[in-house]
Amino acid sequence: MMIPIPTNKQRFIIHLRIRAKRPMELGIQAYDPRYRHTYYLRRKAWFTQESDEREFQLRFPVSSKKMELLIFDKNALDDRNFSVVGFEVKPMEDPPFWASESEHRFLRFAVGFAQKAGYTPTGYYDSPNGEFLFHYVASITDGSGKELITPARTHRLMPRVQISKRLFLGYSIPIRVAILAHEGCHWFLNTRSQKTADLCGIKKYLDYGFPKIEAVYAMTKIFGSYPELVGQAQLDRTLDVV
Repeated sequence: MMIPIPTNKQRFIIHLRIRAKRPMELGIQAYDPRYRHTYYLRRKAWFTQESDEREFQLRFPVSSKKMELLIFDKNALDDRNFSVVGFEVKPMEDPPFWASESEHRFLRFAVGFAQKAGYTPTGYYDSPNGEFLFHYVASITDGSGKELITPARTHRLMPRVQISKRLFLGYSIPIRVAILAHEGCHWFLNTRSQKTADLCGIKKYLDYGFPKIEAVYAMTKIFGSYPELVGQAQLDRTLDVV
């Protein structure tokens, strides 16, 4: 089931209620139909028995000019196994976002880049006033050319973030924002501590109005892609975020 939404770059919340007609795995996606790799939301949910009902609050603190909401049974070719019994769109209030003017400018730049990262070419991208620089590369490598698992990293002496396009293509827009907010905190707080940057970045991300579940996805998706490299430090980081 595909529902077009004339979002016009507004902030809003969708209240969605689904009733399952049999046990099933539901998929929910929201994306800009004009471009590839522009998912504003990707969610899944399990219904364990017939007539189960679940309500979802889908938060969109940023949106594109046009959007489509796709609701589907992940294991069927049609929509016979569920029905939409509630659908309401409500505006989202502006975020009570406390930060310095420079931090506000960084987050606006990060959100804008996250929205276009799925279809923009690699290269250098300056913020409007030249204050920040994003270096979008095919992948992030070490000195010997081996690819690193990090999707982004920050230069400690200047406001420059290097970003892996290969990894960013697979992330939703909220996950990209969570990652870039983390990198911005490394710079603004002048810290090497991953925990400090994690918690600072997540606070800014949540203050902006992004959904909590995507913040957890940001951690588990990155580390889950490389289980052989994940240890106690990464587990502790994920638990701290939760």
